Amino acid sequence: MKRLIFATNNKHKVQEVRAALEGRVEVVSLAEAGLCGEIPETAETLQGNALQKAQWVWERIDTVGAGFDGCFADDTGLEVDALGGAPGVYSARYAGEHCSFDDNITKLLAALDGQENRHADFRTVICLIENGEPHYFEGRVDGQILTERYGEGGFGYDPVFMPDRFAVSFAEMPLDVKNSISHRGLAVAKLKEYLEQ
Repeated sequence: MKRLIFATNNKHKVQEVRAALEGRVEVVSLAEAGLCGEIPETAETLQGNALQKAQWVWERIDTVGAGFDGCFADDTGLEVDALGGAPGVYSARYAGEHCSFDDNITKLLAALDGQENRHADFRTVICLIENGEPHYFEGRVDGQILTERYGEGGFGYDPVFMPDRFAVSFAEMPLDVKNSISHRGLAVAKLKEYLEQ
């Protein structure tokens, strides 16, 4: 079984990706690998940020001992039509550098107050580095921004994002259902397919 370092300490992301790759890949978080420090995230695109984060880990992978086959990172953006594609690459810090998920949702709902066009898409780009070479996997899901929060599950914008063809938010879905249709789930499925080749 391959062992890969996932360039995150976000326990929700780790849980989702582990569930998707269970039995195929051992996913190790930054903390579990003993890596700490501020990972740069200054690119203007999701792909650029994913590469930047993965490279940061790759440059340090030899310092955490043998046994890792590579590393990967993801970057995700919520792109809202009525906001010209914002918050996009700034989705995680939409309400400020040290904001909470709830702060971001509050700002988003305020920005869309009175808007009829509530279409948005979620995109995730994963960058896997093996033998120094980057490989990219992208997932996208379209949906609507709800006018209030629904559900207790998930994280980030999940309580206000309702994917097309569903009548519930991501936060109301069981994890296995969300993983089968979500932006991150679709990107991870492509990663999994690549790793099984």
